[in-house]
Amino acid sequence: MNDAHLHLMVNHFPILGLIFGFGILISGLVFRNNGIKNTAYSLFVVSAIFAFLSMYTGEGAEELVEDMPNIGHHIIHEHEEYAEKLALILYVLGALSIYGFYLNVKTHSRARLVSIIILFVAGIGLIFALKTGTSGGEVRHTEIRDTVVEGVHVETPDGD
Repeated sequence: MNDAHLHLMVNHFPILGLIFGFGILISGLVFRNNGIKNTAYSLFVVSAIFAFLSMYTGEGAEELVEDMPNIGHHIIHEHEEYAEKLALILYVLGALSIYGFYLNVKTHSRARLVSIIILFVAGIGLIFALKTGTSGGEVRHTEIRDTVVEGVHVETPDGD
């Protein structure tokens, strides 16, 4: 098992955990249920841990695939840039989630405000998750690219 394989095993959870956590947090806010919010916080913390693992294995995966035909350094660099930003957002989100969990346990008056801040940060994270996931998919899935890589033209859905 190499770093590319490990990267593929761990890189989906930060995005999926963020998506599910976002939806669960919304329902926790709507129903004013701390248990539901704490479930979302748990997902955000686990997503941050998996983001670290994804970043850790990503460098080795890059070394293995960057010289493969039809990959290109530009595609990997773009994915890496989005992934670094997403990882930072997830680290902040994980830390805020631990704080939010603490405030919920202590039934602190600021718990709802922190939940809303966490929801906002998670929303920003979703934007970067979309960019990271799409650019990561483009590394090996040429059918979703709409650009030319190293002189190879990839046809877009509109026939260009």
